[in-house]
Amino acid sequence: MECYFDNSATTKPVEAAVSAVALAMTENYGNPSSLHIKGDQAKKLLDDSRRIIANSLSCNPNEIFFTSGGTESNNIAIMGTALAFKRRGNRIVTTSIEHPSVSETMNRLEEQGFEIVRLPVDKYGVVREQDLFSAVTKDTILVSMMLVNNEVGSIQPISAVRRAVKRVGSPAQIHCDAVQAYGKIAIRPMDLGVDLISVSSHKVHGPKGQGALYVKKGTKLTPYILGGGQEENVRSGTHAMPTIAGFAAAVNECNSLSADYEYVQSLKDYLLSRLSCLPNLRVNSYVEALPHILSISLVGIPSEVLRNYLSSEGICVSTGSACSKGHRSKVLTSMDLPIPVIDSAIRISFSRFNTKMETEYLADKIIEADGLLRKSK
Repeated sequence: MECYFDNSATTKPVEAAVSAVALAMTENYGNPSSLHIKGDQAKKLLDDSRRIIANSLSCNPNEIFFTSGGTESNNIAIMGTALAFKRRGNRIVTTSIEHPSVSETMNRLEEQGFEIVRLPVDKYGVVREQDLFSAVTKDTILVSMMLVNNEVGSIQPISAVRRAVKRVGSPAQIHCDAVQAYGKIAIRPMDLGVDLISVSSHKVHGPKGQGALYVKKGTKLTPYILGGGQEENVRSGTHAMPTIAGFAAAVNECNSLSADYEYVQSLKDYLLSRLSCLPNLRVNSYVEALPHILSISLVGIPSEVLRNYLSSEGICVSTGSACSKGHRSKVLTSMDLPIPVIDSAIRISFSRFNTKMETEYLADKIIEADGLLRKSK
């Protein structure tokens, strides 16, 4: 039995997305910048797609800009703000648990002389509001904080950022990496109080290589990807219409977020109830985290060993402990978890297409692995 529980890494495209990609490649293949019938057809597809993404974020279509994915959206938001506001201050506030597309961009800006403040998190992987309020000063030009963490599902206090900025009269723009939250919970820029939001197609059952950046009207960004001026100069380059169409088609099917949320929560609860018999089980995701992402440890069994065993049984999960070059997970380390827990962590990530039968099989194999792998040590 093959079971895919690595949906935070990527998702299987829905049939509607695959069909939309194929149609845009074989029939509606024009360049939307071209002034002829094929260009007009492509321009209509582009406008329709932008409207779908805008509706999903409860914003205006002219506030949505297409990019190549979450990584580029994050880079454009952060670098564009830094370039636009560098004369007004050099302090940027972020967190210690951001995705590499944010943290590595911050490292580059730090090398260029910007002051980067990285907020710590508590044992649940959540930024403390008091730390946020202490960090934001009047010369802060940007606050970049993810909405949902990609390893443990912790939900960050995004709405508190606007209050922190207003309290000190800071000119800071607020960026939110919502890649892991998009398509799972309702995201409304006005409610969050943010200026910039990054989302990605392949996390919501669309094609890879496509994303979008919400830019609130009036937000200042200096373009650093230069070219033909597409996307109002926010992101130049010929529109990738097949992936844009596929992205919109996938988002168009995300129309029952609350029901999907409750369903995924039931799968997570069922799995944990089945695994509660394991004495060495440690649940690293806190109870109020997004249910789609679950980090657990079978303490004493290395992450890679458990992952490989499950893979041999047809189950796809990811490791949440060790990453490249021998470094431990910065997220779990920031949560101050014990090293044995970090080194045993795996990430299980659900989607609305997982079934209870698959979840039961996953539970059976984890319990089986706990017995077999401990005996072999």
